[in-house]
Amino acid sequence: MAARDSQATRTRLLESARDVIRKKGYAATTVDEVCQAAGVTKGGFFHHFASKEALGVAAIEQFGTMAASLFGGADFASLPDPRDRILGYVDFRAALLQGEVSDFTCLMGTAVQEAYATHPRIRAACDAGMSAHVAELERDLAAAKALYAPDAGWSAASLGYFMQSVLQGAFIFAKAKQGPEVALEALAHLRRYLIMLLGEPPAPATKEK
Repeated sequence: MAARDSQATRTRLLESARDVIRKKGYAATTVDEVCQAAGVTKGGFFHHFASKEALGVAAIEQFGTMAASLFGGADFASLPDPRDRILGYVDFRAALLQGEVSDFTCLMGTAVQEAYATHPRIRAACDAGMSAHVAELERDLAAAKALYAPDAGWSAASLGYFMQSVLQGAFIFAKAKQGPEVALEALAHLRRYLIMLLGEPPAPATKEK
């Protein structure tokens, strides 16, 4: 029972850190705010985390795990054609652009933009998490390239990083504009570009009469 309560407390702290950092940024987030949002005493906080930075790293790692589960369990992930999975991923990302800006923007992108030079552990955690997500995309991109664009000069890895660069840039403009409209247009352009690179799937063969 005690172990379960302890885990629940840790989870509340991580989820609260995720939400507060996405709303205010890493630098502006305080331990007191996270504790208040989680309903946890400061003593309870330091039972689980040695510092705000340690909490930040753990929250980023949990965010990566959550994202992997979210995208891995989405309908598009089970499509048989890798091209369809890639386009389905973009469509799924667009469908997530709802609600408050802080609800759909990326914790890793938010944290690394302001902490990359001052908090090496935060930067490294963000790099690891975002690069792991690119690696997931890379598998489908490589399979789609082999089927639809085997002679193209681009690599699956470079296209995966490009896709994430578009997404992170879209999140920045969503924050600046306080709405998802520019981000949605960016993803629509990304989808068109991917179709241009991969080409249209071949038309089904027709039976001769």
